[in-house]
Amino acid sequence: MITEKISGRRKGYIGLMRLLMWVATALTAGLTLFLMAYVLIKGLPNITWELLSTKPSVLEDRIGILPDILNTVYSVIATLAIVLPLGVGAAVYLTEYASNKKLVGVIEYAAETLSGIPSIIYGLVGMLFFCEFLKMQRSLLAGAMTLVIMNLPTIMRNTQESLKTVPQSYREGAFGLGAGKWRVIRTVVLPNCVDGIITGCILTVGRILGESAALLFTAGCAHALNGFFSGLRSAGSTLTVALYFYAKEDGEFQVAFAIAAILMVLAFLINLAAVQVGNYFERRRNT
Repeated sequence: MITEKISGRRKGYIGLMRLLMWVATALTAGLTLFLMAYVLIKGLPNITWELLSTKPSVLEDRIGILPDILNTVYSVIATLAIVLPLGVGAAVYLTEYASNKKLVGVIEYAAETLSGIPSIIYGLVGMLFFCEFLKMQRSLLAGAMTLVIMNLPTIMRNTQESLKTVPQSYREGAFGLGAGKWRVIRTVVLPNCVDGIITGCILTVGRILGESAALLFTAGCAHALNGFFSGLRSAGSTLTVALYFYAKEDGEFQVAFAIAAILMVLAFLINLAAVQVGNYFERRRNT
């Protein structure tokens, strides 16, 4: 009798938990789909070729986001060019070379702490250090350097976790054949964890595209059309910064929704690319 009561209570508890999980899943999926549908429905009809291919002009009463698109591309390229060597190099050193476990633990703890700091604090520090102390003024380069500090922990931790997945027997086998430490890392370890590095890189691009608070302090909000090197030395707004100003300052909600739709499509493509890259390297490793 007691066993039957306990069994009935357990079944009721399991059923309740299952119901709560279904409700949580439905709410999460519903909110996500609603947000995506709302932004796309409001934004896609406002995307025109003129909007994408021209720069703003007060005289012609025209709004264009071509400078903002190029500034976003410049920021992504400049940030990745700096953060990838730093992040991957730091991860390789901490995983493969560092022998002081306490030092490694401190660095990993510092990286995890940096990951949790609000982006607006990065923007404040970047403005004071890069713009004021280093005399970079407000420029895309100052914004890119700030984004490097923001994304360095992500690249480093992703690479570390990928390096740890490589079996130790691979290293021992290469050492047994007479290969040196760097040769083992370059020819055995890194090729077997490149999927994690690329995935971290793709996710970093997504974070760069979605960042606005830090860039408001460091990169500025100019809509000037510049080349790559001249653009890095000049102030410029990325798509997210432009979205903020068009919605908050100018009241151009149609343009703001168009930019939001573009960013949402880019975020979807970036996440899809991360999944496909991971699956590709997983299949390649298993064959």
